[in-house]
Amino acid sequence: MVSAAVKQTFAVCKGSGLPIFFIHGFGVDHRIFEPLDVIFEKLGGFQRIYVDMPGMGRTPPMHPAGGLTDLAQWLDEYVESCTKGGSFAMVGNSLGGLLIRRTASQRMDRCKGLAFLAPVVHPKRSERRLPPRTVLREDPALLASVDESLASAYQEMAVVQTREHLETYESTVLPGIRIADPDSMARLSADYELAMDFDDRWQAFRSPALFICGRQDSSVGYQDQFALSCKFPQSTYAALNEAGHNVHIEQPRATAALIQAWAEQVQAQV
Repeated sequence: MVSAAVKQTFAVCKGSGLPIFFIHGFGVDHRIFEPLDVIFEKLGGFQRIYVDMPGMGRTPPMHPAGGLTDLAQWLDEYVESCTKGGSFAMVGNSLGGLLIRRTASQRMDRCKGLAFLAPVVHPKRSERRLPPRTVLREDPALLASVDESLASAYQEMAVVQTREHLETYESTVLPGIRIADPDSMARLSADYELAMDFDDRWQAFRSPALFICGRQDSSVGYQDQFALSCKFPQSTYAALNEAGHNVHIEQPRATAALIQAWAEQVQAQV
């Protein structure tokens, strides 16, 4: 029986073919992946499923649940409800990168590929290897030309401040931040723990895995991701310079090339 949380899940579905789930991070929504959709549209062969997690975007909050384990269980059930035992692939950003690992680890024979964008490796910040917060190029005039709330949110993570990056941030990241349910975010923050036994299983995973990290990502880092990528027999790893936690916004062309190559590898084995 499908739970109420799964029935109420909002998702944008595009195309047809192998289901590929896009799972966003903490406090944003599915729109963060919009810059990547053109890649999959051109390739074809994928049913793209852009999901809003509970309490974020247009998916209602969980009550009274909402901890990290609750989200992991919700994602398991949601994927099963969509795939009905069939094959799929997954793309995860930040927290989504942690959640898709757990879901895929329980369905390795059916998961045909995993792509990680600035993924969380360790839920506890104290366990992460993080570079210092760095801004390589500032643009005070740019920040002064936009709304103060936008400027403040953008510069919190921006490594290279440009109008192109800011406009992408404004259209794909900020809308999700503004509508995230505060109570849901508080419950998730208070229960941000997950049993991590699944990361010891990846030697048995025979599908392509991609890790894209920002070299200046002071939120989740890039070193733990490299160590994790080494556990995957068919993995690609990149730590892109001049990029922080929003790596696909700050390095869109390099990210697009890596994502396309990964997607073609996924298609080759389906």
